[in-house]
Amino acid sequence: MDNLGIVFLSELVGTALLVLLGCGVVANVALAKNKGVGGGFLMVTIGWGLAVFSGVIVAYNSGAHLNPAVTLGLVASGATEFGSGVPVNAVSVLAYIGAQMLGALLGAVFVWLAYKQHFDQEPNAANKLGVFSTGPAIRSYGWNLVTEIIGTFVLVFVVIAFGGGRQGESGGLAALGALPVALLVIVIGTSLGGPTGYAINPARDLGPRIAHFLLPIKGKGSSDWAYSWVPVAGPIIGGLLAGWASAVLLPILT
Repeated sequence: MDNLGIVFLSELVGTALLVLLGCGVVANVALAKNKGVGGGFLMVTIGWGLAVFSGVIVAYNSGAHLNPAVTLGLVASGATEFGSGVPVNAVSVLAYIGAQMLGALLGAVFVWLAYKQHFDQEPNAANKLGVFSTGPAIRSYGWNLVTEIIGTFVLVFVVIAFGGGRQGESGGLAALGALPVALLVIVIGTSLGGPTGYAINPARDLGPRIAHFLLPIKGKGSSDWAYSWVPVAGPIIGGLLAGWASAVLLPILT
């Protein structure tokens, strides 16, 4: 249990840092009177990639899942142990996902604190929500779901492939290495991120959305709960499909 506690702390801190820097770059681009305002989608994708880099660096002890879709994808691949040496069971899975959700929520709170004055002066409620959570360019729940499934499938399948891809072995983003996983997230964003803003991580979207709902943000408007299921369900489905596909394909391909 001591090891599981360290894993919980590792995932919490790593995910909090990921969200702080990832949502932070969106705040810099989107909110009024920032020096980075208007920096564009490429700045956001690079920022998110390097945010993942930072989260992986500090969460190596747990294998740096930082994402429930990665955790569940590893389970679906047949892993018996996580990269930290923790056995795969219901308790360890809940510990990983609980830490990721709490870390994401805390990271979002720190973004709000860092940009408090800019949130106060931003007139557009949609820009404020966009700092915290993803939203579709064209709202079509079915197709938005497909986009999130595909993007997350790529993430988890490549992560498992780098981790060895053999049944019983696992890793997480740490198995990929901090720089390769950052580049992977950047290429997913630049290639597949346009339709939905590429959540590819249920914790990254839901935790900050809850923070948006709870925080006393001036003129914040709706938290768009009608869309909130898409960046949760899509990545979970994509992660599970990637795990199952890796169990079949990677022993042949690697």
